[in-house]
Order: sequence, then structure tokens, then C-alpha cells
Amino acid sequence: MIVVLALLGVAVVVAVIWSLFIRRHGESDQPQSGWTPTDEVFKDPGTDRMMRVWTDRAGDRHYVPEEQH
Repeated sequence: MIVVLALLGVAVVVAVIWSLFIRRHGESDQPQSGWTPTDEVFKDPGTDRMMRVWTDRAGDRHYVPEEQH
């Protein structure tokens, strides 16, 4: 039982650390060809970055960090 709990604990810690280094769904470093910027900008609460919403021809939403000036 102790081994199972220890493995579960390690799995949770690995998942948390892994999530810090993996891009979130729909997030991109820069807009791709064919994407259109929207007026929607928000502060990502998880990273404190300002993100702009872009849409593609299929209507899917993508999130790109705003350039810091």
C-alpha cells in the first residue's frame, strides 16, 4: 500500500512539473499564416502574460502572447 501511494505521489509531482513546460491547448509562440487577429486580449492567469486571440479559416481560436514594448 505504501508503494502504491508513493508511486501515485511521484506521478502527481511529475504531472505538475510537466504541465509547467508544455504549451496549453491552442497556444502558439507566433501567429501562423492565414490567422486573423481579433480584438480579444486577456491576461493569462497561469503565466501573467497578455495573450491575443487569433482565428484561422476554420474558425478555431489560437492564443499568441502579445509583444512586450
